[in-house]
Amino acid sequence: MTIENNIVSLKSSKPQKPIEMVSFNRRDIDALMQFYSKRVGTGEWRDYAMDMLKDRAVFSVFARASEVPIYTVHKTPKLANRQGEWSLLNANGLILKRGRDLKQVLKVLDKKPKLIS
Repeated sequence: MTIENNIVSLKSSKPQKPIEMVSFNRRDIDALMQFYSKRVGTGEWRDYAMDMLKDRAVFSVFARASEVPIYTVHKTPKLANRQGEWSLLNANGLILKRGRDLKQVLKVLDKKPKLIS
């Protein structure tokens, strides 16, 4: 019985670059969770999701866990010098607000409708 020795050199393979992804920092998460918790307390929102992608980070809000998100907050650092890195989109993909400050962008959802008589 013969045993063949197969030696594989690991030095010859190219090292893989780690995939860089955009993520939320601690202040971003604090602001998002503070705003989210207010709406959970009123029963409007039930679930959320965070996605870290190559070009942006997305915070999605759901009315029910099995549905599509009713709002998404996008952090796109590439747009920081133009319209601002933050954008708030509704379920149809319509941009409700863009800006450089997350709290200012989220204030759009705080506005209550006024009764017109």
